[in-house]
Amino acid sequence: MYSKSKLLNDIKKYQFYAVELNLYLDNFPDNKKAQEDYKCISDTLNTLVKQYEKQFGPLTNFGNSSVVDQRIWVDGPWPWEKCIEEDK
Repeated sequence: MYSKSKLLNDIKKYQFYAVELNLYLDNFPDNKKAQEDYKCISDTLNTLVKQYEKQFGPLTNFGNSSVVDQRIWVDGPWPWEKCIEEDK
């Protein structure tokens, strides 16, 4: 089981990887290896986000969250506040 900080940091890394691969694929759309890597990175990112939201609450409030109780978004601390609390 991940800590809040570790999980959020991994999500940031995989978001960066996904954006970089997306930009690469914009220029080289037929690169099969990059397509496979993008799918793998995207799948891992989605898994990490779902795990974070299951353990610590939603990361966004735009209807993309896998969290059933959306009230958690309003009642709990914001995702970046959670890291600050853990670091104390």
